[in-house]
Amino acid sequence: MNTLAAIAAGAGAIGLATGGMLYASVWPTSQIYGRTLVAGSDPGEIALTFDDGPNDSATPALLEVLARYNVRATFFSIGGFVRERPDLLRAVAAAGHAIGNHTMTHPKLSFSSATQIRRELAECNAVLEDILGKPICLFRPPFGARRPVVLRIARELGLTPVMWNVTGYDWSPIGAEKILGKLEAGIARNRAAGQGSNLLLHDGGHLGIGAPRMDTVRAVERLLKSHMDGHASFVTVDSWMR
Repeated sequence: MNTLAAIAAGAGAIGLATGGMLYASVWPTSQIYGRTLVAGSDPGEIALTFDDGPNDSATPALLEVLARYNVRATFFSIGGFVRERPDLLRAVAAAGHAIGNHTMTHPKLSFSSATQIRRELAECNAVLEDILGKPICLFRPPFGARRPVVLRIARELGLTPVMWNVTGYDWSPIGAEKILGKLEAGIARNRAAGQGSNLLLHDGGHLGIGAPRMDTVRAVERLLKSHMDGHASFVTVDSWMR
């Protein structure tokens, strides 16, 4: 009986350790596997961030909305899509938005070899920098999945890993109203905690160019309209590095 109890206790400990490792690899605000940039300390600051673009349908519409409200955002672009539509990346940069590395093909880096991780990040950097003519300093791991080697390689390439603390869940067809509700709830939660808000949204989809993201555009427009009262300041995430 004592032996069985010891085996059960050991299995439980392994389960807890495994669960903790999984938590650390995907939970956006976890710093267990290494330091990442999440948000600033000013609860009035909000960063709009968009992953998985560029996207023919949503990116131009999003740029129009952001320009209308004179707001700058941060776009984490997939290198493979940028190769197909460099004009869209140039439009994002020309509008004054920050641009970051979101790998070449959007793999789950927590399960990738060190060689693949370096290739994904370095090739995406090369594509972005060739088009923009300037260094890239921001990186967001696809799915938020990382482990120590991911963060180490990113920093060796001059990249600051960026996560988030508000999720719009806009990769699912939940509609603009529900996306907006999740964003507003997250912002309110962060303000109560005395910290800024880093909003995870998507102007594209990692499975291919042309993902339906107009609900995201509509939610962003409503969010900007509701926060144009002077109580919020919209920033790009690189401002939190200074």
